[in-house]
Amino acid sequence: MDGDRPRPRIPVATYRLQFNKDFGFAAARDILPYLRRLGITDVYASPCFAARKGSGHGYDVVDHGSLNPELGSREDYLSYCSELQRLGMGQILDFVPNHMCIESPGNRLWQDVLENGRSSPYAYFFDIDWEPVKKELWGKVLLPFLGDQYGTVLERGELVLSFENGAFLIRYYDAVVPLEPTTWLQILKYRPEQLDTLLHRESPARLEFLSIITALQHLPPPTEQDPDHREERYREKEIIKRRLQDLCAQSPQIADFLGRNIAAFNGTVGTPDSFNLLDALLREQPYRLSFWRVATEEINYRRFFDINGLAAIRMEDAAVFRHTHELLFQLIRDRLVTGLRLDHLDGLYDPAAYLKRLQRGCFVQLRLAADGGSEEAELVARHGKEFDALLEEHPHYHPFYVVGEKILLEGERIPDDWLLTSTTGYDFAENLNGVFIDAAAARAFDRIYCRFVRRPLSFREVSYRTKKLVMQVAMSGEIITMGHHLSTICERDRATRDFTRASLTRALIEVIACFPVYRSYTSSTSVRETDSRYIEEAIDNARRKNPALSRAVFDFLRAILLLHFPPYATEADRSEWLHFVMKFQQITGPVMAKGVEDTAFYLYNRLVSLNEVGGMPERFGSGIESFHGENVARLSTSPHAMITTSTHDSKHGSDFRARIDALSEYPQQWQKALTRWNRMNQGRKPVVEGQQVPDRNEEYLLYQILLGAWPPEGDGCGEEFRGRVKGYLTKALREAKAHSSWISPNIAYEEALSRFVDLILTEREENPFLGEFRVLQRQIAHCGLFNALSQTLLKMTSPGVPDFYQGSELWELTLVDPDNRRQVDYGVRSEALERLVAREGEIGAAALVEELLASRHDGRLKLYLIHRVLSFRGEHRALFERGEYLPLETRGERGRHICAFARTCGGEWGIVAVPRLVSGLTPEPGSAPLGEGAWLDTAITLPANAPTRYRNVFTEETVEAEPREGEALLSAAKVFARGPVALLAQ
Repeated sequence: MDGDRPRPRIPVATYRLQFNKDFGFAAARDILPYLRRLGITDVYASPCFAARKGSGHGYDVVDHGSLNPELGSREDYLSYCSELQRLGMGQILDFVPNHMCIESPGNRLWQDVLENGRSSPYAYFFDIDWEPVKKELWGKVLLPFLGDQYGTVLERGELVLSFENGAFLIRYYDAVVPLEPTTWLQILKYRPEQLDTLLHRESPARLEFLSIITALQHLPPPTEQDPDHREERYREKEIIKRRLQDLCAQSPQIADFLGRNIAAFNGTVGTPDSFNLLDALLREQPYRLSFWRVATEEINYRRFFDINGLAAIRMEDAAVFRHTHELLFQLIRDRLVTGLRLDHLDGLYDPAAYLKRLQRGCFVQLRLAADGGSEEAELVARHGKEFDALLEEHPHYHPFYVVGEKILLEGERIPDDWLLTSTTGYDFAENLNGVFIDAAAARAFDRIYCRFVRRPLSFREVSYRTKKLVMQVAMSGEIITMGHHLSTICERDRATRDFTRASLTRALIEVIACFPVYRSYTSSTSVRETDSRYIEEAIDNARRKNPALSRAVFDFLRAILLLHFPPYATEADRSEWLHFVMKFQQITGPVMAKGVEDTAFYLYNRLVSLNEVGGMPERFGSGIESFHGENVARLSTSPHAMITTSTHDSKHGSDFRARIDALSEYPQQWQKALTRWNRMNQGRKPVVEGQQVPDRNEEYLLYQILLGAWPPEGDGCGEEFRGRVKGYLTKALREAKAHSSWISPNIAYEEALSRFVDLILTEREENPFLGEFRVLQRQIAHCGLFNALSQTLLKMTSPGVPDFYQGSELWELTLVDPDNRRQVDYGVRSEALERLVAREGEIGAAALVEELLASRHDGRLKLYLIHRVLSFRGEHRALFERGEYLPLETRGERGRHICAFARTCGGEWGIVAVPRLVSGLTPEPGSAPLGEGAWLDTAITLPANAPTRYRNVFTEETVEAEPREGEALLSAAKVFARGPVALLAQ
């Protein structure tokens, strides 16, 4: 069994593509030859299933059972897949298991819930609390989609009753909401006397109309739970719709009667009482339309973070799993999809159970494909049992390549019971980035930042406050629900019944605000040791911060989260406690994401290259030892992990961060520049409500954004660049929630900040800022270029599968989305690669690298490096997939400026060496690669059994080690003689 069991396809390198209506399957098919020539083996595709109309990313899925028609037809998709197969490439598909978009009429499941309430077969498909804290919402789902107060929207005539395809519905601009069929009676039975004037009492049309009314009166209610009665309701309501549609088509009198009734229900703007009919009709629905701000406190369905339009689904339910994975499994069985990326794993009720069910399903599909595609139940069951037996024998076995979006903080590891290849690589990006930050400058930057913003700032304290802020202004509804749940548990025990709901809720808020990781993973009555530590840490810190809050309340919350049941606890009690813990785990992640990633990261700006998804801004550089340690650990535990430097969720592009990393090497120049720039630009700051714009913290951020994103060619004074910067700053302001927010945008403040940007980025004599800015900018950009090349090579040669975000093969100085999701010009890239290959044939690699260094601002140097190294990696897969990882020591005065390691497998060797902290090695921005005499006596020590003669894969030069004091040393001056980075092979 072990010999022929399904095994995952392991990519050499992946390339992320962002599909949308402007870049669909046909466009992707056209660029596949270019990607393959570059060295990419697997496309890592954004979600392709049906999404909300006009979606720019695909995460707002409306139907897991069909492909997104905006990306092309099924034939287009199959053609794209056929080209992948022709080129020997795989497809890693991004899949969304946590939520669906509910703002689109294309979501038939949600529409069914709205039409049928709790009697809908999908009522428990979505994570809806049908008995929420607010009693008035029992049996209803809150729909917070209105742009203003419900009464105001109603009386403005924006809620429009309509009759379409035999059914009544409400239209609110693009939104469509069905009406529950039994409530149609209010419309059909309105003004019955008018019907008598239109039709004879015995006319067939009138009799049919009355028969429809009778049928509706006998229709089982939307609260019906009996399966037979629910089936009857579904059957009969559809028959009624057809009958009513046919009747209106055949009888102009009935159509006119309903049209006039509908007009009466729709009211007359300016006459408030005329909307009473529609109001009464809407009050009887199994939902409540409300102002979107109401969601903050009264939402009763779980959302994706705080986004009202994305409702969570109960993936823990077997029926939900089957429904959402049917098409996905078909694509896997047809071998069109060879790997998966899972979005927002932390949102799931039980991620480990989901991953096991997913891998089991993948195993069955792969076996069915091998059997010829038969789906007989007996065969499916047999393969399922085969998987269970394999898993019993090999607990970490997973047959399919699956990576999950999971942020690991310092010291955190993927839970042992997750059948997952790896995370999507945020942890690698954070660790790699730390290598290029000068940790010795940490105190200097603390001092510079705090002095400039004129107040002490601690990232930990900022995060604590912003997490509480998010729970107050965006997610208080979820917190209220959790507090109510906790209070209900308390009421059942006389030892705890006197804890008030207010004190319990406050303790809950404090513990969540102090939770050190995104979430814990308790799924049974046994709590993992690591989770226990996180819970204890959160409880202890919360109690210390709140000495006035009863210690007994915190002790009770600790007991529940650690599942320390009292001896008299019943099975029902234990089940209730565990359910609370698992719901608690689903909320800590969104609070962390919204409070830290989307708020604190825009408030704490000491060095913004640290403010990245998965990053830890309080840690100023991680060093070479940490980088090597993580690489060794990854090789041991997950050698095929996806490793990346940029994603579609990145706050800043990888090459932007490489520049700001270089800024860490210039603390004195940075401090002087800040002082002078602030003084120069002080008079240009607009004043809004007595406050200068920007404030000092925003100004500090702005200068870093300009340094990091300044165009490598051309100038930053152009309208396009200024527009990008202003767009970023508007988003940053709203995310920071200090002077503006998404909930309450301060347009005057935002416009003032945009004016400030225009003023300081306008070329004129009375603006000395630009001249001074460019001096430091050129230095930072020059050093950042070497950092970027070094990081690119390290990603391609470290243990794991290197991933490239679309377009990043040239310089990636992008800002947060939507800036980093702009369309990529693949024509430019493909043509550049073809010319590079041709030019290499003409003059050789070494001369070409010299040419590219001379024109390094266009990014072709990076493109060529990626092509050369990925091509080599594809030809030497074993060296990088299984090869041992050996950190190499450096000697000499500038040894700390090199990061080097060896990969070896089966007698084959590869040596990787890159420069770091290069400001002292390259004093002049025009020097290349690192200035004459940069390395002095610096050398890399080779292992005793390593070869001494190598070929530089990048430049094709030969480099030979020198014997010295019984060791073989590679001279850094020779290694970097003609190239800025080096991959040496035998």
